[in-house]
Amino acid sequence: MAVTYPRKFLNALSARDVMNRVVHDPEIHHITLNRYRYNEQRSCKDLTDLIETLNGKPADLVKDLSHHVSDEARHAVWLTDLLVDLGVEISTPPGLSYIDEFERLLDQDSLKDANDPETSVIAALASINVTEKRGCEYFAAHIHALKSAPQTPENIKIRETLERILPEEAGHVRWGTRRLAEIARKSPAHRERVELAKRKYTAIEQTAFESGMDITLGAELRRVSNLLDIANTLPVWERPGYLLERLPATLLAPEVQKTRLTAAQKAWQRDPETFIKTFLPMFLAGVQKPAAKPSSQVQNATS
Repeated sequence: MAVTYPRKFLNALSARDVMNRVVHDPEIHHITLNRYRYNEQRSCKDLTDLIETLNGKPADLVKDLSHHVSDEARHAVWLTDLLVDLGVEISTPPGLSYIDEFERLLDQDSLKDANDPETSVIAALASINVTEKRGCEYFAAHIHALKSAPQTPENIKIRETLERILPEEAGHVRWGTRRLAEIARKSPAHRERVELAKRKYTAIEQTAFESGMDITLGAELRRVSNLLDIANTLPVWERPGYLLERLPATLLAPEVQKTRLTAAQKAWQRDPETFIKTFLPMFLAGVQKPAAKPSSQVQNATS
């Protein structure tokens, strides 16, 4: 069975590249930690919704998911305690929400198909697995960056908290990978369904991840390009409906505009010279990444 991994941001910046910058800016560092808290807290709600959708079947999966909820709630508690101890605000994080964007891009019918519960299980497992992989990647990169950063009491406390969370998140990835492999071994048809689900949710997760971080020039067009990547994982007859439903919000992206303006204002207020030398070139460079998708891809997605 093919193994999927999260891709770099804009195919250029690795998790370590990002986190090495984050840990040296206290404001961004605190916002990042609050996003972790929010995501862990929100995942409890989403996992609970999934448990209710499964309605007790299969029982072993519901049991595992219940333990998963407990783990995520514990992580949210640890992160909340950390942030409160550091005097950091724990309101809803600013900017685009990774989880909200992920859910917007989901095909909810595949997650709640009463006529084909096994397909719903495969979809749920694949979607959980890919988001947990991203979490592990960034927690590991964050810990690595903190080990190289100044060993202040705050940085040590943050690192120790993340080191408590990472092994359990890695366990979630192993669990999801094992469950998907068990289904894939049932038959060639099952294997094909699992592989398709993995490709689909990997594309959705990558799009949601980049949407939450990419505010540079051309972000809206890259969002559309990523939407086409997702559509190309769907059956041909489902692609037009999927694109038409999600294209307006993807292309217009009012939250991108709002986040972009807020980031620019903050950068200018903090240091006008850095704004000119660093923020502005970074914003303008976005139009160069990544290369445009071949025209054939657009035709495939809309055919």
